[in-house]
Amino acid sequence: MKKYDKTYTLEEQIWRYHTFKASLDRIELLNKNSTSAKFGITKFADLTREEFKQKYLMKNKISTPRKVDPSQLLTPKVNIELPTTFDWRDKGAVTPVKDKQQCGSCWAFSVVENVESMWILAGKATNALRLSEQQVVDCDNSDGGCDGGDPPTAYEYIIGAQGIEGEKDYPYKGTDGNCKFDVKKVVTKISQWKYATTSKDEKTLQNNLVNWGPVSICVDAEYWQYYESGVMTAWQCAWINELDHCVQLVGYNQQAKPNYWIVRNSWNTDWGVNGFIYLSMMENTCGMTEEATTSLV
Repeated sequence: MKKYDKTYTLEEQIWRYHTFKASLDRIELLNKNSTSAKFGITKFADLTREEFKQKYLMKNKISTPRKVDPSQLLTPKVNIELPTTFDWRDKGAVTPVKDKQQCGSCWAFSVVENVESMWILAGKATNALRLSEQQVVDCDNSDGGCDGGDPPTAYEYIIGAQGIEGEKDYPYKGTDGNCKFDVKKVVTKISQWKYATTSKDEKTLQNNLVNWGPVSICVDAEYWQYYESGVMTAWQCAWINELDHCVQLVGYNQQAKPNYWIVRNSWNTDWGVNGFIYLSMMENTCGMTEEATTSLV
């Protein structure tokens, strides 16, 4: 309560205390069976699994697997040697970690973060760029706002709207709102979007990450509730039938054991490794290859 500045009524505190004790049991079991990842008392430890999913993941989940039209795939470069470590943060192409709050708007954050990165890599902005997730949450009628959404339809909305406003002009509120989009205030535009891999093809994903830029990915994040550090493996994720959270893939490390992907989340910097999580490579950990996409400027 002190660490995360939490207050409860007396009645609620009793309930939260018992929920917290149940979380401690799950954390102990996770750590007992983990060789790399460390699980602990996060800011979500006073929530039941059901509350965590309801407050921080998408109610409208993305079904898998998906059929991908070959014309919608990025073209990986051939006959090149990929580095053993790579991180777009080192190249100034990743904006700071954000906080989507208690709203299932991760899909909008994942897409907007991708657009920010691609705009930076196109030489049109610096990593001081902040675009409006709230615009996408409010105005994309194909998706469900705080109930969840899907990156492909979010990209299509941005293309149809002729761009995204800046965060200053259309600030984030953490709730669904009425669309107040002003096309005259557009800061960035995209021309199209592509899939960065077909299902479970992490070699192609690695190639496209290095040669195109940070990628939007969607995952099953039910067991991220207690993640603190280290590399999360496939067995530590719920098995993937539906994707309930979207994030940004920014790099990888193949010099470490186990090899891992570097993934940026939208639960602020007081979660995980300063807002990031490491996922084991070549295991389709948490279903991370099931829907990997990027915009093109």
